[in-house]
Parts: sequence; C-alpha cells; structure tokens
Amino acid sequence: MIDKVEARDLVNDLFEEEALLIGGLVLVYGMDDDLVWHLVRSLDFVRRKFLRRVEDGSPADGVEPAPNGSSLRPHPAIADFLRSLREA
Repeated sequence: MIDKVEARDLVNDLFEEEALLIGGLVLVYGMDDDLVWHLVRSLDFVRRKFLRRVEDGSPADGVEPAPNGSSLRPHPAIADFLRSLREA
C-alpha cells in the first residue's frame, strides 16, 4: 500500500503528463483558446478533487450534470478509452 505522499505525487505526475499531452495537441492541431482554457480548468478541478480524496478520504463531490441533460454521448474514442479503463 502506498502512503498519502506517494499517492499525491502519482496524481500530480499523471496530471502533468496529461497537461503536456494536451499542450502537444494544441501545438500540432491548434485549438480555440477558450476551449484550451476550459479544458485545463476542468482538468485542474478533477486533479484537486482526487487530491482531496487522497488527503482526507472525502467522497467524489462536485460532479456536475452534463449540459442539456444526460442524452449527450461521448466521442467514440473517449467511449473506447473509458471502456478500457473500466475493464482494467
């Protein structure tokens, strides 16, 4: 079992790699500046939520419903990735 410091470091390392990945995609493909800011703010929200869970074991709070209800479907690539995570 890992301790809280190691878990926090793992979470931060993971999100750093994700930020670098997003930055690379932005450079290669270009993205709307508002989209990049929104994506990074959302990523940071999730990072802070998981760090709170590591620190005090609090449940996953702050989940916001999708705009326009639950009829939205993720992009097929996102759906495949989520499926692989759930099967792991």
